[in-house]
Amino acid sequence: MKDNSSATAIMNPVVLSRTPSGLWWGLLGVAAFSFTVPFTKVAVAGLSPLFIGSGRAVAAAVLAAFALAISRQRLPRGVQWARLAVVAAGVVIGFPLLTSFALTTTPASHGAVVIALLPAATATAAVLRGRERPPLVFWLITGLGALAAIAFASLQSGGFGRLHAADLLLLGAVVAAAVGYAEGGLLARELGPWQTVSWALVLASPLMVVLTLLSLAQQPPSASPVQWAAFAYLGVVSMFLGFFAWYRGLAIGPMAKVSQIQLVQPVLSICWAGFLLGEALTWTTIVGGVAVILCAGAAVRVRLKPVPAPHAAQPAALHATRSLQPAKD
Repeated sequence: MKDNSSATAIMNPVVLSRTPSGLWWGLLGVAAFSFTVPFTKVAVAGLSPLFIGSGRAVAAAVLAAFALAISRQRLPRGVQWARLAVVAAGVVIGFPLLTSFALTTTPASHGAVVIALLPAATATAAVLRGRERPPLVFWLITGLGALAAIAFASLQSGGFGRLHAADLLLLGAVVAAAVGYAEGGLLARELGPWQTVSWALVLASPLMVVLTLLSLAQQPPSASPVQWAAFAYLGVVSMFLGFFAWYRGLAIGPMAKVSQIQLVQPVLSICWAGFLLGEALTWTTIVGGVAVILCAGAAVRVRLKPVPAPHAAQPAALHATRSLQPAKD
């Protein structure tokens, strides 16, 4: 009998070890998400933001329900439903709807820069969710990043004190996604990566169906094939398949380290906005993007070195106590 066999039997995680593959899975997810802002900008030209935000979730929920049924996944239990509701509120409802409404009035490159706060926001949500104690410098850098993003948004909206409503929607989307990412990354260790996003989509589907029907009644869709293709990408990849890789990367972890991969997302999104949409990359956009990304990156790196909690020595003491106990046949 091996010394660590009892510990292995007790933990029994879905993701058994932390390996560098977590970073690669995270990069794959970020690459998929990097098209979300530009394609949302394409879709809102012919579809209502309410239809895009809710309809993409309905399309993804159909795929999720089929995948859960055909693989005969067991139902979540107890508090897992409440945690799935948090994930659904953040990444199924909050982020898609808020970004869809915001991108009706702001360029995709602008939205990508404000959303560059997401890595630091995700790390903050992970800190609060895990009840850890990072050093004061973490909070200072995170606050500096928030100020940089707000300053950038204010300047592009016509000066300080004239923050556009779209910027508030984007910042709200960042908070929603960060909470959903942090909770989903933890829950994926119990349910599995694709199972987590699938159950969240199914849980949110009744509300999203109602919102989709409401949007159809208010504004019947009349979009071009390109706009429908962009919507299809949002529903199938951004809302469903992308989370397979992203939540797997977060589950393998460590979560804060994998979240650093998000730093390349705004850079990719701005590039796609320039190549696909022909948006000009102004000096304000470039400087603002670099400032926000640097602040977010510094905050996430500080997160990797948290102040040890008082109970950190307990596992070692427990291991020492178990090692003194006689082994059982």
